[in-house]
Amino acid sequence: MGEANTLMASRFELKYLIPNAVALQVRDFIQQHLELDEYGRGQPNLSYPVHSLYLDSDDWKIYWRTVNGDKNRFKLRIRYYTENPKAPVFFEIKRRMKDVILKERCGVRRPAVEEILNGHFPLDPRLVSEDPEERQALVEFQRLMLHLNAKPKMHVAYLREAYVSTYNNEFRITMDRAVQVMPRFDGALQTAMENPYVCTEDVVILELKFTGRFPTWYRELVQIFNCFQCGAAKFVEGTMLHHGRHLPANDIVRSMVL
Repeated sequence: MGEANTLMASRFELKYLIPNAVALQVRDFIQQHLELDEYGRGQPNLSYPVHSLYLDSDDWKIYWRTVNGDKNRFKLRIRYYTENPKAPVFFEIKRRMKDVILKERCGVRRPAVEEILNGHFPLDPRLVSEDPEERQALVEFQRLMLHLNAKPKMHVAYLREAYVSTYNNEFRITMDRAVQVMPRFDGALQTAMENPYVCTEDVVILELKFTGRFPTWYRELVQIFNCFQCGAAKFVEGTMLHHGRHLPANDIVRSMVL
């Protein structure tokens, strides 16, 4: 579900924070150029839930690399959209190489999650796809995980409104609302959250994603709605709140992009 077949291996991502009222106007503008993602159709506010369980070392190396602005950095996460035991989950590496975002992803069946987190590579029937690139992505995920001794740390959840091109993967726009974060160290892929940190309440995270050149109509969108590029790292903001070094309400970290 969600982005199962829409992730691009390499792309640019620009993030903006916009008020809810402006997001409704942005929606109308986007719909002149892109189609609503199939998973948002018929959903309240045209959005579907996204859940990610982020991994990090006990001394939070991945978190600090982002805080320190390392040019070449990565995040490790398990993405899922439901608690349905038959639904696949996705082990993902999200890298930033200077200005480019690179994503590697492997879908697995839920019984494989625990053994992967324990450092064991699952049997082929527990992989969703036979694609060798997906298999290699999981191998690399485990290598990085074991190298850092990374473990489940933070559960990030939000509602995503997504728009896609009908003829290629060159353009994709998402608007994320109601971002909530909570510590989760047991590796459980749950959707319910107890006393989560609220990262966004009155604002929406707008992401313009593209390969190749920045399209003219993206530029028009930014100018018409007076959008200012900023950071909106959900995992980092949630971890800051967890560590007690949080910013004022609705003031997402503006200096970090990933």
